[in-house]
Amino acid sequence: MGNKEKGIILLLVSAVGFSLMAVFVKLSGDLPTIQKTLFRNLITALIAFGFILYYKKRFFGRRENQKFLFWRSVLGTLGIIFYFYAIDHLVLSDAEMLNKLSPFLLIIFSAVFLKERARTFQVVAILVAFIGTLFIIKPAFSVDLIPYGAGVLSAIFAAGAYTFLRFLGDKENFYTIVFYFSFFSTVILLPFVFWFYEPMSLKQTVYLLLAGTFATVGQLGITAAYKFAPAKEISIFMYATVIYSSIFSFIFFDQLPDRYSITGYLIIFAASLYMFLRNKKGANSH
Repeated sequence: MGNKEKGIILLLVSAVGFSLMAVFVKLSGDLPTIQKTLFRNLITALIAFGFILYYKKRFFGRRENQKFLFWRSVLGTLGIIFYFYAIDHLVLSDAEMLNKLSPFLLIIFSAVFLKERARTFQVVAILVAFIGTLFIIKPAFSVDLIPYGAGVLSAIFAAGAYTFLRFLGDKENFYTIVFYFSFFSTVILLPFVFWFYEPMSLKQTVYLLLAGTFATVGQLGITAAYKFAPAKEISIFMYATVIYSSIFSFIFFDQLPDRYSITGYLIIFAASLYMFLRNKKGANSH
């Protein structure tokens, strides 16, 4: 099996992990978003801690990479908080698809911060994806827009985090990157959780433990996948998350996206597929 195939399989496993994480976050009910985020990252930190001990890797990375690990962790933490808020207040697949705007935003951030030139077809794909977003959000300029805004912000911060992840590349082991991020966010969020803490039932605790476990599957999967193959060659497969989420949303919550949202999904997916095929064609011509 080639590296590209390994990357694709890892992304599909990651997509299942993130979809089930979202299900259990939503099932855990009416708890503060920050409390849910802490649980998600605490479990990931503990699992990553075990991997680092087993494989004898660095816990906090090399000194020269600290600022990149730090900013990846800050942006990643903000991304998850907004993402969890969107999960709690939207149809699951809507929250997922808005979060999946991050590959398009990654192109913009890579152009600005990594000096990678955005090509014409990528700009076209970004504009088409934006049109798809409007179908999902269905802007009415009311308070109902807040969860959709959170979904878009989750994509913006995720794209920022992935920009730093790309810069780190092979400079750090992926267990180290995952542990640093999870440990950082746990420490940062702990004081807020103490302040806003709400008691949890046994069922809610189990749901959040499962959310954290499946988040780790997703996190390790996506971090490892991009070690095997560049995002431009395999990122399309992360859209499997939206399919899984639509199925889980119907099974667990009896929720289905409306026709406008489905139209938006198709437009964003088409833009992503177009970009994927153009990138692949460009890679094969070299």
